[in-house]
Amino acid sequence: MVLDNLGGSLRNALKKIASANKIDKALVDEAVREIQRALLQADVNVKLVMQLSNTIKSRALDEKPAPGMNPREHVINIVYQELINLVGRGADIPLKKQNIMLVGLQGSGKTTTAAKLATFFQRKGLRTAVICADTFRAGAYDQLKALCERQGIFFYGEKGNPDAAAVARNGLEATKRYDIRIVDTAGRHALEGELIQEMKEIHAVVNADQKLLVMDAALGQQASEQARAFNEAVNITGVIITKLDGTAKGGGALSAVAETKTSVAFIGVGETPADLERFEADRFISRMLGMGDIKTLIERAQEVQTEQEVDVESLMRGKFTLKDMYQQMEAMNKLGPLKQIMQMLPLGGMGIELSDKEYQMTKDRLDKYRVVMDSMTAAELEDPRIITASRIKRISQGSGAPPELVRELLKSHQAMQKAIKGMRGGMGKMNMKRMMKRFSPGAKM
Repeated sequence: MVLDNLGGSLRNALKKIASANKIDKALVDEAVREIQRALLQADVNVKLVMQLSNTIKSRALDEKPAPGMNPREHVINIVYQELINLVGRGADIPLKKQNIMLVGLQGSGKTTTAAKLATFFQRKGLRTAVICADTFRAGAYDQLKALCERQGIFFYGEKGNPDAAAVARNGLEATKRYDIRIVDTAGRHALEGELIQEMKEIHAVVNADQKLLVMDAALGQQASEQARAFNEAVNITGVIITKLDGTAKGGGALSAVAETKTSVAFIGVGETPADLERFEADRFISRMLGMGDIKTLIERAQEVQTEQEVDVESLMRGKFTLKDMYQQMEAMNKLGPLKQIMQMLPLGGMGIELSDKEYQMTKDRLDKYRVVMDSMTAAELEDPRIITASRIKRISQGSGAPPELVRELLKSHQAMQKAIKGMRGGMGKMNMKRMMKRFSPGAKM
């Protein structure tokens, strides 16, 4: 994945800068060489890599640091800015009533993306419907219908009707009361005349506010050819890059799209319906460099608020029960894979490196904790101090976990409770509120 392979290599280069005693030409040259290798391995165009390298060298050696910024921070900030320029600014897709048309070649993940995109808007509080106008690929109707039903999204399609434009027209009529109407169109193995004509006919009916091209990240530098061709055919308003979690060519695809003067709107970073993210270059690069992405993490948290929210006032008074701990674990589970969540946290400047095995071990342990808590009574969850040796034995038998794991859970809870009390004493309620305001969506970082 881009965040793993490319991100890890770039972080290694920046660590040398961050730990250097002084910034000189030799150090900058060495760091730039590492950045070059990382980008070339991610399939970024050689010409673009050389342009970025020369710009970083020139700025790092010639520009003076901004007030309050030391030379090391200055150079790291230059690398951050130039990487943002490399991948381009994201397309602005507003959260308002609109018609969206998805186009792309067969095999790009368009049908799956239609359901993911619908889920994205639905989680933002917009009424969303999906219309299956892919009458070319066998199984498209059934696949999209199943995906939508799983997420509680309204689906419209006409199985057996070969007239894609007619299906789109009927679908729009049937979904008039919805805010977001996503029309999934057919793909081919190549951008041929028949496909272009069908896209134009559907667009004439849909009058799409957004025409989004869906592309596989594995295309790498070839993404530029596809972006240009589709843009000339139907004037696309943005690109969705799929499967960014499973290829080393993702850096090439992102930079190739930016090179064509089109913009990336969303990126697919996993298999679940929630694994489609709005692409914002600053957030993406920040996370890739291990600087975290607090804004996206808070946005996700707001979208998956549980029915029984944790009582913040009780927490500020130092009360933190096992029930609170359970709810936090449930909420974190809904946020997405643990690895993605950790990458959004600014951990130690350049990030903490954990292996896939370590992430999995952590997730497995949290899952076991939840099973143990499922075997506790309401009174025990509310006041863990009443859990005696005999209760531990009963909880162990009920959950199938060894008594040692039950005791470990209780110790973890005590440590979290102590940390929260310490935070309360050190920060105070007003400071906590100021911190939350600072990290709220839309706040300037």
